[in-house]
Amino acid sequence: MHDDRTLVEARLRRVLDERIRPAVYPESVPLDVAVWNAPGEPVPVAEGLAAAPEPIEVGARWGAPWGTSWFRVTGTVPRAWAGKTVEALLDLGFDENMPGFQCEGLVYQPDGTPVKGLNPRNQWVRIGAPVEGGEEVRLHIEAASNPVILDYHPFLPTQLGDRETAGSEPQYTLTRMDLAVFDETVWQLVIDLEVLGELMAELPVESARRWDILRAVERALDAVDLQDVGGTAAEARARLSEVLSVPAAPSAHRISAVGHAHIDSAWLWPLRETVRKVARTTSNMTALLEDEPDFVFAMSQAQQWAWVKEHRPEVWARVKRAVADGRFVPAGGMWVESDTNMPGSEAMARQFVHGKRFFLDEFGIENDEAWLPDTFGFAAGLPQIIKAAGSKWLLTQKISWSQTNKFPHHTFQWEGIDGTRIFTHFPPVDTYNCSMKGSEIAHAASNFKDKGVARHSLAPTGWGDGGGGTTREMVAKASRLRDLEGSATVTWETPAEFFRKAEAEYPNAPVWVGELYLELHRATLTSQAKTKQGNRRSEHLLREAELWAATAAVRTGFPYPYEELDHLWKTVLLHQFHDILPGSSIAWVHREARRTYERVAAELGGIIDAAQRALAGEGSTDLVFNSAPHSRNGVPAGAARVPSGEGRTALAPRAMGGYVLDNGVLRVEIDRCGLVVSAYDLGADRETIAPGKAANLLQIHSDFPNMWDAWDVDEFYRNTVTDLVDVEEIVPGEDGVSVRVVRSFGASRVTQVLSLAPAERRLAIDTEVDWHETEKFLKLAFPLDVHAERYASETQFGHFYRPTHTNTSWEAAKFEACNHRFVHIEEPGWGVALVNDSTYGHDVTRTVRDTDSGTTTTVRVSLLRAPRFPDPETDQGVHRFRHALVPGAGIGDAVREGWRINLPERRMTGAGEVAPLVSVEQDAVVVTAVKLADDGSGDVIVRFHESRGGRRRATLTVGFEVAAVTVTDLLERPLAKATAPDRDGDRITLPLRPFELVTLRLRRA
Repeated sequence: MHDDRTLVEARLRRVLDERIRPAVYPESVPLDVAVWNAPGEPVPVAEGLAAAPEPIEVGARWGAPWGTSWFRVTGTVPRAWAGKTVEALLDLGFDENMPGFQCEGLVYQPDGTPVKGLNPRNQWVRIGAPVEGGEEVRLHIEAASNPVILDYHPFLPTQLGDRETAGSEPQYTLTRMDLAVFDETVWQLVIDLEVLGELMAELPVESARRWDILRAVERALDAVDLQDVGGTAAEARARLSEVLSVPAAPSAHRISAVGHAHIDSAWLWPLRETVRKVARTTSNMTALLEDEPDFVFAMSQAQQWAWVKEHRPEVWARVKRAVADGRFVPAGGMWVESDTNMPGSEAMARQFVHGKRFFLDEFGIENDEAWLPDTFGFAAGLPQIIKAAGSKWLLTQKISWSQTNKFPHHTFQWEGIDGTRIFTHFPPVDTYNCSMKGSEIAHAASNFKDKGVARHSLAPTGWGDGGGGTTREMVAKASRLRDLEGSATVTWETPAEFFRKAEAEYPNAPVWVGELYLELHRATLTSQAKTKQGNRRSEHLLREAELWAATAAVRTGFPYPYEELDHLWKTVLLHQFHDILPGSSIAWVHREARRTYERVAAELGGIIDAAQRALAGEGSTDLVFNSAPHSRNGVPAGAARVPSGEGRTALAPRAMGGYVLDNGVLRVEIDRCGLVVSAYDLGADRETIAPGKAANLLQIHSDFPNMWDAWDVDEFYRNTVTDLVDVEEIVPGEDGVSVRVVRSFGASRVTQVLSLAPAERRLAIDTEVDWHETEKFLKLAFPLDVHAERYASETQFGHFYRPTHTNTSWEAAKFEACNHRFVHIEEPGWGVALVNDSTYGHDVTRTVRDTDSGTTTTVRVSLLRAPRFPDPETDQGVHRFRHALVPGAGIGDAVREGWRINLPERRMTGAGEVAPLVSVEQDAVVVTAVKLADDGSGDVIVRFHESRGGRRRATLTVGFEVAAVTVTDLLERPLAKATAPDRDGDRITLPLRPFELVTLRLRRA
C-alpha cells in the first residue's frame, strides 16, 4: 500500500481547524453589552451589580492595567432554537495561549450568585440544555484587566507590575459576546479526532495500531460533509467507535489524573487578585464536578480555601458540598505552597500546623500528603517535619526543571537529616498543567524511570499558575483514555488513592538521601533582600512573642494573645509562598510585603514589650532578656537577669596602614583598604585567613542569566569579577573600638563597621549598601585557611553537609546554595563559622595554593542582585546586613552564634530576675518554641531538637508544676507510639537521636 500517512494527517489538521471546530457553534446572535469601570480597587459584588453601565461594542478597547470592569450582557434566546443547547460565548479579548496570565472574569446571575469563571480556555456559559426559546438572558461579568507581564518575548522589563507605575491605557479588545447553539455531537467528534490524532502521532510509524487509527480517521473524514458538519457528525463518530473501543495492553502505564489548578498565591499578580482567581477557579470546578460524575479535583493551600470562605460565601457553600461528596479534595496540608529552602524550622513546621488544622476544623479531613508541585527545591530537614505533622507522602514536579542532571527516580523514598523517610513521587508527565494531550500522556509513560518495578504515576490536570483548572475538554479526553490501546490508562483519582496504590506496588522503592536540589532558580536565594529580611526578622520576633507571652501567662496571668499570634503567623506563612519569599513576584507584591513586615514587626514588638514588662515588674534593676536558646553573658536561655560582662577590646593602628582589633581571644588585622588580612585565634595559635588573601572582600559580577531574571543566576556569572578594594574612608567607629570602612562603586556606596565584642571569638561585620546597580551580583568573600572536603549548612532542625569539590556534575551544579543562620567549615579539631542575620544564598569553593600547597576554602555570601524582570527596580535603595566570622568554632559554636546574631538582647528595668519557664542542660539540645497550646487549654508546648548530629540524653528542667507530660506531633496531638519521657520532679529526661525533633505538651497542675 502506498504511504499516504502525511496526507491524511494534514487533512485531519485542516478539517478540524477550518470546518469541524467552527461547527461546534453553528448559529449565534449577538448580545447587548454595557460596561462600568470601577474607579479604583475591586468593589463588592453588590456595588458592581448595582452600578449604571454604559453601552460598549464588540471591538472596543477596555481595561486599564489592574482595573476591574463590570460588563452587563443581555439578550433573548431565539424561539427557533427551541429544543437546542444554548451557551453564551464571552470573549473578553483572550489569547488562548495564556490561560491564567491575562484578563479573566467571574460571571454572576443578577442576584449575585456566581455562575463560573471566564478565562482563555473557558469562554462559555451554559444557558439551557435544552432551551424553550424566548428566554431572557442577563448576566454580569466582573472582569479583571490584569496586564500580560510574561509575554511572548519573555523577561522584558516592564512597569506593568505595579498599579502605581502601570499607566491607564486599555489592554484588551472586546472580541465576542454572543448567544450560540452548542452542537454536542460535533463537540464530541472534535474530542474523538483530537484524542486519536494525538495518540497516532505518538505511536511508532511501523506499528499496526497507528495505521488502524489512520484509516479510521480517514473514513471518518470521508463521512463529514464540509457544508453540513452537524448533520454528518454522528456518522463520522460511528466510524471511529471501533478504534476508540480497543482496550489498552495489560502492561500499559497507569496514570492517576487529579484535577488541579496550581494557583500561585502571588506572582505576576498581587495577593488581592489571587483571592479573585481562586473564586473563579473554584466556581468552575464545582460546576464541572456537577456535570462530570467521574471527575475529581484537588486544591492545596489552606490560605486559598480561607479566602474563598471569607470573600465568596456563595462559592464556599458549593465547595463544602463538593468536599462532602469526596470529589473536591483538600490537598497538601500546608498554609501555602511555600518555599522550603528558606523558611526557618518553626515556620516550616507551622506551615503544616496551620494548613492541616484548617482542613481538620472545616472538614474533618487529615492530609497524608505534602503537595508542592512548583517549589524550587526541597531542604534536607523537610522529611522529618512532614512526618512530625502526621503526613507521609510528598509530591513535586519541579525537579524535572533541573538543567544539568536528570533525577534517577520518579518514585522513591526521600531520607532527611534525621533518617526519616518520606514516600515521594515526581510525576513523569513533567508538568503540573497537564491538559490530557496525547504527547503528555505518552511522555509520562515513556519517561517513567521506574518501569519494570512500578507502573503508576500521577498527572495534575488543569490550567495553573494563574488558575483556571480543569476543562470539560480535558475530562472528555480522559474518558477516552481510560482504557485505550496504545496509550497509558487514565483514571480520575484523589492524591491519597494514587499514593496508596503507588506505595503498595513499590514497597522497596530506592532511597535518596539529603536535599532535593533544584539545578535552576538559584538566585531566588538572594533576589528581593528586604522580603527575605522581613521573613527572617518576623520568624524570630514570633519566637520571642510566644516565649515571653507564655512565660508571662504562667508566671503572672498575662493574657496570652492567641488570636493575634494566629493571625501574625498566618501572615508570615503566606509571605513564604514560593514566589514571594524567593523574590520572583512583581513589584506590587514586594512593595506590599515590605509594608506588611513593618506592621508585623510593630505588632510583635508590642506583644513582646507587654509580656516582658509584666514579667519584669516595677523596679530600677537593669535586666537583660535573652530570647536565644543558649545562655550568654551570664543570662540563661529564656530568662532575664543582670548581665555579667568582662574583658575589653583594644583598637590600635596597624604598621602598614589600617587597624588592629584585639580582645584577648582574637586579633584581627584590617588593612588600609578595609580588608581583613588576619583573624588570629590566640588560644589555638592559628590563623583563619588564607595566606596572601583578604576577607571581608566585596566582589561584584555581571549578572544577566539566559532566562528567568529574578530566578536564575547562571554559572558563567563567575567568568568576570571585580574586587571592590578602593576605599574612600577607613577610620575608628563611633565607639572607638571598631573600624568604619566606606567605599563607592558604580552608582552605589557601602559602609561597613567591623567590631570585636570583649572576650568573644566573633568578628562582627555590619554592612550598609546604598544599591543602585543594574544586572549585577554583589558577594562578600572570606578565603579561609581550612582544608575541608565538605561544609555544614544550617537547615530546618539541624544541618547537613555539601561537598566543597566538584568531582561530579551533581556537585558542580550546586554553585549557589541555601543556608539559614550559619555555614561551618572544619578541619579535625578546628573550624570556622560564618553566621548571618538575613542572607541565604552563598557559595563555597576550594583551591590549592601554589606557594605552600595548602588549601584555601572560600565562603562567599550573596548580598544583592539587580534583575529587571519581573520588578525592574529590584533591590534599589538602602540595605543593612549583619554577618560574623567565628574562628575556632565547632559546630555547636556555629549553632549558638547563628541564634545569637538573630536574637539580640532586650533591655529594660524591673524588680528582679526572671527565671526561664523551661531550661535544657545540654547545649546541643536547642529549644525552638515555648508557647501555650493552640487549643486554649493553658498547657505549655515545648519543641526542641538535637542540633549537632549526635546522640544525646536531653534533660529539661521545668519552672512550674506539671501534672502530665505528653509527646505530641506538631499539631499538639499525642503520639501513640512515642515512649514516655522519664520524670523526676521538675526534670524530664529522654534520649534523642541525631537531629531528632520532639514536641512536648506539659499540662500545668
